[in-house]
Amino acid sequence: MAIDQPATSNALAARDLEWAKNSPELLSEHAAINNGVIRTRFPPEPNGYLHVGHAKSMNMNFRLAFEKLGVPAEHRRTIFRYDDTNPDAESPEYIDSLRRDLEWLGWTPERTTYSSDNFQTLYELAVKLIRRGLAYVCDMTKAEMEAQRDLAKRRSSAAAMGKDPDVEAPIPSADILPGRNRDTSVERNLKLFEEMKLGLHDEGTLTLRLKMDFESANPNMYDLVAYRIRYTPHPHAGKGWCIYPNYDFTHGICDSLERIDYSICTLEFETRREPYYWILWALDMFRPKVYEMSRLNLEYTVLSKRRLLKLVNAHYVRGWDDPRMPTISGLRRRGYTKEIINNFCNDVGATRAMNVVQMDKLCQVARLTLADTTRRAMAVLEPIKVVIGNFTEVAAKAGEGGLTFDVQNSPTDASLGSHNVTLTETVYIDTEDFRLDEDPNFYRLTPGKPVGIKYHGGNLVCDEVVKDREKVKELKCHLDISERRSKPKSYITWVPSDGIHCEVRVYNHLFKEPEPSDRWEEELNPDSEIVHPNAIIDPSVCELVDKKNMDKWKSNQALQFERLGYFVLDIDTTFDSITKKGKLVFNRTVSLKEDKAVVKKDDVESEQKRKRAEQQRNAAAARDKLMTIEPKDLFKLAPEYEGKYSKFDDTGLPTHLADGTELTKSAKKKLEKERTKHTKKFAKSKK
Repeated sequence: MAIDQPATSNALAARDLEWAKNSPELLSEHAAINNGVIRTRFPPEPNGYLHVGHAKSMNMNFRLAFEKLGVPAEHRRTIFRYDDTNPDAESPEYIDSLRRDLEWLGWTPERTTYSSDNFQTLYELAVKLIRRGLAYVCDMTKAEMEAQRDLAKRRSSAAAMGKDPDVEAPIPSADILPGRNRDTSVERNLKLFEEMKLGLHDEGTLTLRLKMDFESANPNMYDLVAYRIRYTPHPHAGKGWCIYPNYDFTHGICDSLERIDYSICTLEFETRREPYYWILWALDMFRPKVYEMSRLNLEYTVLSKRRLLKLVNAHYVRGWDDPRMPTISGLRRRGYTKEIINNFCNDVGATRAMNVVQMDKLCQVARLTLADTTRRAMAVLEPIKVVIGNFTEVAAKAGEGGLTFDVQNSPTDASLGSHNVTLTETVYIDTEDFRLDEDPNFYRLTPGKPVGIKYHGGNLVCDEVVKDREKVKELKCHLDISERRSKPKSYITWVPSDGIHCEVRVYNHLFKEPEPSDRWEEELNPDSEIVHPNAIIDPSVCELVDKKNMDKWKSNQALQFERLGYFVLDIDTTFDSITKKGKLVFNRTVSLKEDKAVVKKDDVESEQKRKRAEQQRNAAAARDKLMTIEPKDLFKLAPEYEGKYSKFDDTGLPTHLADGTELTKSAKKKLEKERTKHTKKFAKSKK
């Protein structure tokens, strides 16, 4: 026996439409089939790799939506669906990567489905629309369709401004609007659609279009194309089809077939709400609730699939999993764990407000997460050889344990154990820790200033600098272990003579600009990857960095290089811990602290400029959002009027305040003026 659907809040309520209303029979049938569960879906198209924006969507569909709605854990279900209707852009590689990334992030779908598994059903439903006189086969060219669309938009804009469309945008020929094929017979359209399916027509010659509404203010209602001819084998369905349904026709039907309760997408799909519900209304199918949230916009990167593909194909990066890429694979390769990504998505949340998230927010989540779990090791990126002249004397005076020191793997968590480091006669320090010239603000090693050497405690004193031309090749030093030695202002890290040579790749922002523009290729950061091919790391990590532990689909060994940052073993590693041969490669995940630029006089001005730009972005986003609201819904949906009024007349004009107070004639007149202004702007935006 079916159980009642759990009560949910209206947290995911959005713009309502008459077509969106389900009949009591459809609601009853849906409740009986779902048997008490609330279902969402995550439906990426396999035309590229998943990125951090998809991670936000997964977090919303698998967790946050249910929390917002107040759905108990036992009633939560999420389907993972491949929205695979475009065989030209999809591939088995992408299909496999989507599944692996979803699993790695820790989400468990109720089941995995493919839109292409519904191709036969979708075809039959298209036939049903033809029989109902709501779809037709069209032979208009692309140019003719564009002219038709432009004419319909101009006529709609004229009507919205109270002008005569026949005067402002007259129809030159019925062949263009409504179109020469729109009112053809059901028999003709059934015949041609069957011929399309059988492969009797060339690509681009015929399409199946839906008979929607050319007088709508929404251009997505201008008889959208439901089917196109494509002689491309499908990566999942195979070679059985040469006509393919488009996204708008497919995804709402698949939502209904899969008994989805909440269809969650991003705000750019808000204007697709009308065709979504029109199609389900025309087929008398269950209509899920649709909710649009803001997409994730992250500083110093791009999330457009088109731009990401260009980055890969133009070899600006190493591939889809390049550590500079915002893809899940790229973030994983850089060392971001699933906990970091999911915690970041939790912090960002999901609202309808447009914003740009600072990259520092992701970096800080990474630091906080890695600090508690990552083993420490000493490393130098650009090594300078240091020979300790009095090493024999120092070793002779060493107490029990000699010059081997037990170092905690974590300074805060003793349960992570410890490792040994041994001071040798020859050690390596980083070039960043030595300067030839004295500087009162430099607290590391100079010829005239000693520095502490970590874990040993003695002072390293530079006696002689050996140079190869202008480059410092070697430092001849001694260790001051006397009781009268001065306390150093800092201690530097070092690597013993048997350290492991490795390559370290330090990653910075992919772009120079926080928000890449249309000239984004010119804004790529030439220093986004800095390679240190001669780095050396503490040999105690040897067994941890063996190639046998490498896997591109999991989080690999992470280490904290003391004073340098958090690093992760890269998949290019071929190092064998037994033979000590092969290449060892690390990627920097994030620095230990937020990188601070040198303070400049114009810092205040720069910050003010950034705030002004942010205010301008927010204002522009608000204007863009306002232009998606039809004049009749202005006072119901516009954020500035939200919750102010409780009753409206037939035209959508408010008649009562939220507390029930009736509006005066003067107040109504002012609101009518505001709506007239909005009507003009709305019409202009649709041109």
